[in-house]
Amino acid sequence: MAMANKTQCFTCHRENNTFTCEGCSKRFCAIHLPEHLQRLNEDLHHIIDDYNEFKQRINQQKQNPQNHSLIEQIDQWEKTSIEKIKQKAQNWRETVIESSQRSINNIEMKFNDLNIQIQQLHKETDFNEVNLNYLRNQLIKITEELNSPSNISIQQDSKAFSNEISIISLKKKLKFNKWKPNAFTVAGGNGKGQQLDQLDCPVGVFIDENKNIFIADFYNHRIIEWKYNAKQGQIIAGGNGKGNRMSQLNYPTDLIVDQQNHSIMIADWQNRRIVQWVNQKQQILIHNIDCFGLAMDKHRFLYVSDSKKDEVRRWKMGEYNNEGIIVAGGNGQGNQLNQLNYPTFIFVDEHQSVYVSDLFNHRVMKWRKDAKEGRIVAGGNDKGEKLNQLSSPQGVIVDHFGQIYVVDGGNHRVMRWCEGKEEGEIVIGGNGEGNQSNQLNGPRGLSFDDEGNLYVADYDNHRLQKFEITSNTGAIIRSILLEEPNSSCMQCSDIEQPVRV
Repeated sequence: MAMANKTQCFTCHRENNTFTCEGCSKRFCAIHLPEHLQRLNEDLHHIIDDYNEFKQRINQQKQNPQNHSLIEQIDQWEKTSIEKIKQKAQNWRETVIESSQRSINNIEMKFNDLNIQIQQLHKETDFNEVNLNYLRNQLIKITEELNSPSNISIQQDSKAFSNEISIISLKKKLKFNKWKPNAFTVAGGNGKGQQLDQLDCPVGVFIDENKNIFIADFYNHRIIEWKYNAKQGQIIAGGNGKGNRMSQLNYPTDLIVDQQNHSIMIADWQNRRIVQWVNQKQQILIHNIDCFGLAMDKHRFLYVSDSKKDEVRRWKMGEYNNEGIIVAGGNGQGNQLNQLNYPTFIFVDEHQSVYVSDLFNHRVMKWRKDAKEGRIVAGGNDKGEKLNQLSSPQGVIVDHFGQIYVVDGGNHRVMRWCEGKEEGEIVIGGNGEGNQSNQLNGPRGLSFDDEGNLYVADYDNHRLQKFEITSNTGAIIRSILLEEPNSSCMQCSDIEQPVRV
């Protein structure tokens, strides 16, 4: 190990016979050399201990390879991916079922029409071979449709690792509508006020088949109607000051004009009631509800959003002496899929699916009939101004093609989302807060007329803005709104069971 020589010891610094350590080249006397050797021996034992510990870890990993941290990450990825695939598969199943049902309903309508024609000919007894051939050909066409009713197919992305699938239409591709960027004012716009040519923060809006405009004039506590091209409106409900008498309203938020019985149903928000006005006669339909949004489906069920209980309830028309049925939310305030956080405007489609503007969750939720939880169809990526975000959504309407139009109140714009897409597109506004013709300021309610023109309640500008449609697909929207398909339009001839929005 070492050679003796009389020099200074590295440890005690005394002149003595010393020995050189060949490892560190330091010299030690006879007293301190054993100490140095002892430290070297201890270091060796530490290395041996580390080696044994490392060997044990290797053996453990050999025996339990699943415990590797990367394996845990892979397991988590697998779990998350499977859940996403299951959800995607369920969504597409529901899409196929809905499409199939629409196709069958359309065939049934054609079959009933054919039956009426057959019965008519049978009664008249005045028919010939031409009539019979026509009936026979129509029956053959209907039979062929029934044998292959589906108008959709499965498209697989072979490049994706998990072979993600999507539904594609076999029919002619829909052209998206566009609107002129500059609107013109059709109600209000003369400053904040209570005169008949003024509004004070309009919220809900309804356009009837004659293009007459009905507005929930929030701070004026009234419902005001503007006839088509009128210079001022006329009060048809409220307008007698803020209060809870039958002739008064207290911050109305939304309304439905029931053109079947010529009545108006009003969400009388601060009075916590739904009231019906018929020729200046009033009736309370529902008591003790923090009502905000109203909707009616094709079966004439009434839907009401309750902003305090964070739920949407449904009542059968004329039967209001009960608590109704919860169709969305009702599980407390929150951001889970079975919860809402201050629901405002609502829309109900032909399948009785309920779309809810979930204000403080900055998203639009879709609750299918009898569902236990909803599905995010717009926003849901926190509050923001990106195309995949919303900020305090307000009015919402869904057309027959599943396109969701939502007022993005905090971003002063109207967005269009296609269900299943990750982001939407701006169709109105988006030019910042302002009062120019291409700007909005805290917009609220939304409506379409039968030509596809779009109306927005421009809340903080105290006006109602009309954006005219520019694309040639206005006939499609018009057919949807009027429930009368335009057979001359190639796209419209493919529409099945159009619904009023």
